[in-house]
Amino acid sequence: MIRLRIQVATWPRRALILTDTPRPDCPDCDGAGGIEHDYGDYETGEYAGTDWEPCHCWNEHRRWTLLPLPARPRWLRRHRTPVDPWASNEPPF
Repeated sequence: MIRLRIQVATWPRRALILTDTPRPDCPDCDGAGGIEHDYGDYETGEYAGTDWEPCHCWNEHRRWTLLPLPARPRWLRRHRTPVDPWASNEPPF
């Protein structure tokens, strides 16, 4: 059974996509969609990284584009203002 949800994709172009989700009651991955495997260096035994193996309950490549979204005009994009390090949202008392 397919469990669908709507997401916003940003690459190669902004679009609304319909995508499959992992089965929440899957006994193998507990709804995460995959299983992480930590591995170490053969000679030293130190941690070297994590491998991710997708679960059989989910196909991460199953997605359909519903609607391409237009790019925002330059004048509509928000500019970030620098944060004052001394500012606080705590009351003065």
